[in-house]
Amino acid sequence: MLAEHLGCEPAEQAVYERRLAADPAEYAASLLRASDTDWLLIDDGYPPPGSGTSWDELGELAGCKAKPIMRIERVVEELGPAAVAEEVSCAREQGFVALKTIAAYRGGLDLDVVPPGQRKALLDALETNEASGDPLPVQVHCGFGDWDLHLPRADPGWLKPLIERFRETPFVLLHCYPFVREAGWLAHVYGNVWFDLSLTIPHVSRPAEVLREALELAPVSKVLYASDAARTPELYLLAARWWREGLAEVLTEALSEAAAEQAGRMILRENALALYLPEGSGGA
Repeated sequence: MLAEHLGCEPAEQAVYERRLAADPAEYAASLLRASDTDWLLIDDGYPPPGSGTSWDELGELAGCKAKPIMRIERVVEELGPAAVAEEVSCAREQGFVALKTIAAYRGGLDLDVVPPGQRKALLDALETNEASGDPLPVQVHCGFGDWDLHLPRADPGWLKPLIERFRETPFVLLHCYPFVREAGWLAHVYGNVWFDLSLTIPHVSRPAEVLREALELAPVSKVLYASDAARTPELYLLAARWWREGLAEVLTEALSEAAAEQAGRMILRENALALYLPEGSGGA
């Protein structure tokens, strides 16, 4: 797939050489634009500010609209725990479309056992967000990630108390592998839970299989497309292609052609617009 896009031989070395020979910005832009993305919603905490392409610059490279997501841990690291509530209270005014936590990397999703400082910062953010009367969606890293994560503590089932406590807050479970069925169950039984398979797709070898697991219980209105691509522009294109191919395979197994097309549009676009950008989303 990459070789076809780049116009080179279908071999790893040929793709690598083409990448080295290209201008980095032009190379990234060609892959981003080939993904046919209309909106980019980008975590402002990774790569760390100043060490990579900013969210607005990435939107320019992709030739599409872009908005930032506020990582709670980034606020804690830059401004201290006491600043979390104030930053969250004005997040929407500052243009953020969601909050995000990587608590799974900071002790796990069971708040009864995470460090007190981490627990307080997260609860301050959630309480301030919910008290606003128009809470932003809160993304939560679940499931697999880098080596420094303890996988059993990243099971989204640990979030049940928070989901029930903050019932007006939309929670979005990210990644989820290998807990895809658990995430699907939470989205099935709680009206304020959505989930995506970012990172899972493009990294798992059988994307259609995890999509089947996701849709065993969860309605198509609760599943969101995302890539979690960062630093590696090839992943934007690969994720977009494999999501579309997997959905085309899985949805047509259970639905008519027209219904499958509508469900695919919901997962790839409409669900995210309704959740993150309910007003003035525009685009095609």
